[in-house]
Amino acid sequence: MTRRQIVIEALEFRPPPYVPWAWSMTQQCAERMRRHLGVEDLGPFVDSHVLSLGAGIGRFARIDENHFRDVYGTVWDRTVDKDIGTPVDWPIRRPEDLDDYAWPDASDESWYSDIPAQLAAGGDLFSIYHIGFSLYERAWTLSGMTELLMNMVERPEFVERLMDRIVEHNLVQVHRALAFDVDAVYFGDDYGMQRGLIMGIDHWRHFIKPRLARMFAPVREAGRQVFLHSCGCVTELFDELVEIGLNCFNPFQPEVMDVFDIKRRYHGRLAFHGGMSVQKTLPFGSPQDVRAAAAAMVELGGDGGYIFSPSHSVPPDVPPENLLAMMEVLRNQPGFPGRRRPRQRRDGHA
Repeated sequence: MTRRQIVIEALEFRPPPYVPWAWSMTQQCAERMRRHLGVEDLGPFVDSHVLSLGAGIGRFARIDENHFRDVYGTVWDRTVDKDIGTPVDWPIRRPEDLDDYAWPDASDESWYSDIPAQLAAGGDLFSIYHIGFSLYERAWTLSGMTELLMNMVERPEFVERLMDRIVEHNLVQVHRALAFDVDAVYFGDDYGMQRGLIMGIDHWRHFIKPRLARMFAPVREAGRQVFLHSCGCVTELFDELVEIGLNCFNPFQPEVMDVFDIKRRYHGRLAFHGGMSVQKTLPFGSPQDVRAAAAAMVELGGDGGYIFSPSHSVPPDVPPENLLAMMEVLRNQPGFPGRRRPRQRRDGHA
């Protein structure tokens, strides 16, 4: 069974031979891991079961050492966060700016030209086309978060127009992606804080839910899987996300939701990807703590409906030894090909 088939088994709630995984590292974490392992290519170490396609968080042009402008015209400061950064200049500062705003061409062939070669090279992987900052996040990175939230109350018609334009732009990408033999489309959009929704449930239902449904629909109609990413405590959305066609939710943060209870309650309706703490266990736990937490998640996912991953790209404060411990658990699953049994110490412990 290929890695792609194992992911499909999990997503269709059948017990896979072993729990599949897909995870990533921030740039600083990856550089630290390269030094630790003495390698340039971390692909064999990560050994992901998923092939990521598309631009993820977007397409950027360098302005200077720490500033980048994305294809939408937003300027990002990467002085601290080297992977994404913080928006510092927005192209739609006033509602009237939307009328004159020039959207990037989502039909640009260069956005998709490398997909056939990537699919051919990753033939045994489950393939996902990523649309990062896919709705709410694209809206606030275009106009400012405070301004967008205020406009949900003061100028709701502007927010509706802005989000409708974003949906139309994204649907071009969705249909182009579906023309390839991709397995899923992934929508990245953060709705949550540590204790609840940023915009509240009523505004989420009004502005976001119907537009997500529009973007999910062609993916489901094509027989592909729909993935959604949202950090934060968004448990109250799960039933409604299932209603509009979501197949798999990421990142499944253990600090803000009971991942064990939720995984069991939604089995057969919603699959999950994530679950391994990047706020506590991976950065601050011992290798033994990491092994125990990873083993618990692997056991939870044994009946399907789960893809293992840390609950976000692994940050730079995670010790390499902890990532080695995590991968040791994954590679020592009973059904994993080439499983390596732990060596016994002289005291008889693994």
